[in-house]
Amino acid sequence: MANQIRLTKWLAASLLAVFVLGLLGCDSRPRERIISFDGLTMGTSFSVKWVAEDDARVASIRVEAGALLAEINHQMSTYIADSELSRLNRAEPGHVQTVPAELMFVLQEAQRISEWTDGAFDVTVGPLVNLWGFGPDGRIMHAPTDEHIEQLRERIGYRFVELRPATLQVQRHGEQYIDLSAIAKGYGVDALAQLLEQKGIDRYLVEIGGELRAQGLKPDGSAWKLAIEAPVAGAERVAQTIISLDRDAVATSGDYRNYFEEDGVRYSHTIDPRTARPITHRLASVTVIRRTCAEADALATALMVMGEEQGYNFAIEHNVKAFFISKGDEGFITRATPEFEAYLN
Repeated sequence: MANQIRLTKWLAASLLAVFVLGLLGCDSRPRERIISFDGLTMGTSFSVKWVAEDDARVASIRVEAGALLAEINHQMSTYIADSELSRLNRAEPGHVQTVPAELMFVLQEAQRISEWTDGAFDVTVGPLVNLWGFGPDGRIMHAPTDEHIEQLRERIGYRFVELRPATLQVQRHGEQYIDLSAIAKGYGVDALAQLLEQKGIDRYLVEIGGELRAQGLKPDGSAWKLAIEAPVAGAERVAQTIISLDRDAVATSGDYRNYFEEDGVRYSHTIDPRTARPITHRLASVTVIRRTCAEADALATALMVMGEEQGYNFAIEHNVKAFFISKGDEGFITRATPEFEAYLN
């Protein structure tokens, strides 16, 4: 009888092991992984990543993303002669022009942030950007004269651009030249994120030219890890710090790659609309986290214009998540707002 009991227990254990192994063997479901593709847009690169079990939808999403970005570029680029923005900039002062809803939205966002930052962000700074050699007119070899700067300064001012959202109409009251380069990439990131969400994808990381937006967790359950670049000129890129993100958008503005020098003076591509001249303070870069990338993009530019003290104080006062890297006598000095600290590893 004892032998029979032992045999029965052995058979039961063996059958249980076979049953468990059978279950494991039958679980042939594909594992989640990161699906991705990349491309070129707005004079830079873009990438789209999301979590899925297979890449069955890559081809169709790639086509839709490409068409979406091409349309945004055709509306908002100053480098395309027949873009909606170029047509608006060429219109006679006082002419009322109808624009697409997407362009109107971006113009509204730009104007809101201009008012919020008291003109530190201003999309009518375009003539000065061109004058200083950082626009579609190409590089310059010598700094412009004070007289020329003051002549163009009379055309600068977001308040000279009247928006009529109900009718999608825009009226420039003077010869304002609108440049959306400090907000259009961010808007493009938001548009890519919206495209993925419309397709039921809620775990993703999308990026255009270093501006990013993330949602959800990676397959291993961790947040997306993003590097904030050290503001060092040259081809080599080094991470200053790493942040973790499972929602929201990130944008960085810096003056350490796009500039020219004359007689030992370095002229940054970041133009202060309030002075009509390149910034001269010690802030090298600022990174902003906001819910949308369009707002993060514009705010990063505004804080960069303000500088390390005014920008930091503005961020503290308005609860803006921001990370500042300034030039010190012996290297870089970093400072984060309390809200930003939670994202640091």
